Amino acid sequence: MNLSETIRNIRASCDNYVDPNLLAFIIDDDNYMGTNNILEIEGYGIEDSDSYEKRLMKIHESENIFLPVGMMTFMPIINECDIFSSEDINLQLTQDEFDEYADSEEKLFGILIKKYSDDYLIGKTDVCSCSIDSSFEEFKKRDCVFYNKIKEIIDKKIIY
Repeated sequence: MNLSETIRNIRASCDNYVDPNLLAFIIDDDNYMGTNNILEIEGYGIEDSDSYEKRLMKIHESENIFLPVGMMTFMPIINECDIFSSEDINLQLTQDEFDEYADSEEKLFGILIKKYSDDYLIGKTDVCSCSIDSSFEEFKKRDCVFYNKIKEIIDKKIIY
């Protein structure tokens, strides 16, 4: 994966679900969310003249980074999932899929890129890191409508 190009690609179309300057979240090794204010972070060898992408690349040498690719909301009773990304999608889920993936609050979905690597996990986070228990949760990989659609959306955003 070309991480710098992937970041640029996601930032170019993320304003439907997140501010492009608040795109990436730092995720600690226990999967708890840290800051997403990349432009105000100091240290990591960051210089004032560094672009967003360059700052994030420097942080990524020491930290796990979550890049949201969209936001999702679930509607109980009708087992529906609305996905907001580069395009808006409405999915009808089986009861089994809904039980597996649904959440009572809006969540961001995307990729957690392990520090200083190209390895990534597909999952979800809270919309903001305001709560002490805000965290990343990996999606269980299954051959089903929901997981396949999320993976398809993510695959379109990753640049190799």
